[in-house]
Amino acid sequence: MEEQLLDFDQLWDYDKPEEAETRFRALLPAASDAAYRAQLLTQIARAQGLQRKFDDAHRTLDEAQALLTGGLKRAEVRCLLERGRVHNSSKHPELARPLFLEAWDLASSTPGEDFYAIDAAHMLGIVEPPEQQREWNLRALALAEKTADARTRQWLGSLYNNIGWTYHDAEQYHEALEIFQKALKWREAQGRAPEIRIAKWCVARALRSLGRVEEALEMQRAQLREFESLGEKSGYVFEELAECLLALNRPAEARPYFAAACEELSKDPWLAENEPARLQRLKELSTDGTD
Repeated sequence: MEEQLLDFDQLWDYDKPEEAETRFRALLPAASDAAYRAQLLTQIARAQGLQRKFDDAHRTLDEAQALLTGGLKRAEVRCLLERGRVHNSSKHPELARPLFLEAWDLASSTPGEDFYAIDAAHMLGIVEPPEQQREWNLRALALAEKTADARTRQWLGSLYNNIGWTYHDAEQYHEALEIFQKALKWREAQGRAPEIRIAKWCVARALRSLGRVEEALEMQRAQLREFESLGEKSGYVFEELAECLLALNRPAEARPYFAAACEELSKDPWLAENEPARLQRLKELSTDGTD
């Protein structure tokens, strides 16, 4: 059964949750084992949450929870994690936090469940107050660094990234840069190009915060060339190119990048809902004030 679980977890594409949901649902007719079916349902719920179909996600988790019986600890942990994620994504972190704590307690006390204990700690590193976020991320990092399990070690890249942003949000930019560079080194060793691009973007962002704007600009220009070679666009790269040029007092050069960033990032429903001021700023800076 574990091999089957690994199979369906590998079907994820977090950038295309509707496609992931379709793939997961195709497995349901043959999912007769309660543990397998319950865990599969948790991932359908996660895909629904990523599509902002929160009521559907809760109903799917109710179905998964109804399958839980004594001894299905992994399935129980995953139900807790996904219920917490749905609450957090629907702007109810106060409901998410106790679920993540319960998931942490159960997973960290169950042999062989370090992967999900780290997941719970990483989510607590998101929902807890800022002064406690780093503590949870460091707990998760300690587990990931000491494990011999290859799948669990895959958490390292995300954890380095999260810790880097915790430092950055606290305006500890030197520490943030150090961690982002560590994340980049780890991502390069894994060899997955999309994750490497994200890690490079974070390094460049920290450089801009440190006032090393020319270095940041060159990194983002290299990112732009890479995306262009793939026939793709990144609103976040456009945004940073614009911010770097603006910081260098080159507003005319920045404007088309602010416009491109606004066009691309406005397509993201999460940003539109949660960061309207950011999008409005991009729009305003894309004009010369005479339009």
